[in-house]
Amino acid sequence: MGVATATAIVCAAIGLYIGLYLANVPGSAAAVTSSQGTSLYLATVPAAALSDPHNTWVSYYAVNSSGGDWRHDTTYVLPAHTLVHVTIFQYDSPSGIRNQFLSQAQGTTGGTFQVNGAAPEQAIASANTSHIFAVPQLGLSVPLQGVSGTAKNACANAPCSPTANAVEKVTFTFRTPGKGLYRWQCFVPCAAGYIDGFGGPMQTVGYMDGFLKVV
Repeated sequence: MGVATATAIVCAAIGLYIGLYLANVPGSAAAVTSSQGTSLYLATVPAAALSDPHNTWVSYYAVNSSGGDWRHDTTYVLPAHTLVHVTIFQYDSPSGIRNQFLSQAQGTTGGTFQVNGAAPEQAIASANTSHIFAVPQLGLSVPLQGVSGTAKNACANAPCSPTANAVEKVTFTFRTPGKGLYRWQCFVPCAAGYIDGFGGPMQTVGYMDGFLKVV
């Protein structure tokens, strides 16, 4: 009877593992293609939506061109060998980075990015960096300017609004490679409450990392 009970428990655990982890595939969001080219719209927030199981975790979201239609997806489908114009609505305050090299743009068109439509720049102050959008396999890395800690109408939990909340709008362009699955991640230690700031959302697909699915 003991063996049968233990076997039943193991089988139940395997079933839960398959159902809750292996079969639980994160959603994806596709880039928008128009006469103006291919565009991807994202947002970063200090904390996920209140309805989220981890509503205190910092996170990325997929949004539309006006910063609405929030979807908690971090797998982004992009066409191969294409210039992709990326817009990130950044609502979080600065966390700072330990490696100043990461405050510089890498792998973007012209080696630059723009903040709020201002002149193209190659880097920001490391202390002002809130997050990073980086795809190591592609040599792509872009620092995201943090919202001032004294800004009015700062957003807390997703969803946020570019017309109602303080936001830093970061834009850049890069060219996709051939077909494949490429991991992206934020390298700012922004996971409060975890050792060195790199646990929790920093190592969980669906929050501060995900994939570029190039098709």
